[in-house]
Amino acid sequence: MTAHTDVRPASQEDITELVRLRALLFEDLGGDFFNPSSAGGDWRETLAAVLEEKLAEDDARILVVDGDDGLAACGIGTIEQWFPGPHSRNGRIGHVIGVVTDPAYRRRGHSRAIMRGLLDWFREREAVRVDLYASREGEPLYRELGFFDHPDPALCWRP
Repeated sequence: MTAHTDVRPASQEDITELVRLRALLFEDLGGDFFNPSSAGGDWRETLAAVLEEKLAEDDARILVVDGDDGLAACGIGTIEQWFPGPHSRNGRIGHVIGVVTDPAYRRRGHSRAIMRGLLDWFREREAVRVDLYASREGEPLYRELGFFDHPDPALCWRP
């Protein structure tokens, strides 16, 4: 692990690399859910358009670490406004979406540095909870940073 990792906010110039890293994440996760045979390649164009929008909005934070030729790592955080309740005083729920490091740059502390930056951003915006889905490889880091099992079962539905 390096002594210091420089994390910076992503810019419009990073979009191509952000798409590349997200594709690496899905390859690493594998399986038909993350890589359905019907997906085609147009999801990358849609992702690029959404990244371009989100870079300009206050409800998302995209952090990156530069590599020698492109990005070494990235991580995305978003905040949604849910309805407040006794367990969620303001209803601001954070989500960590796809922290990924290029294989050539792994084991250098980049994901940890990105996560610390995202957690600071969530605190500044008064998120009452931050959710994420962890890969087997990422779970130890997230637990070390204070994440724990969610009390609700995770279910999903695909139309």
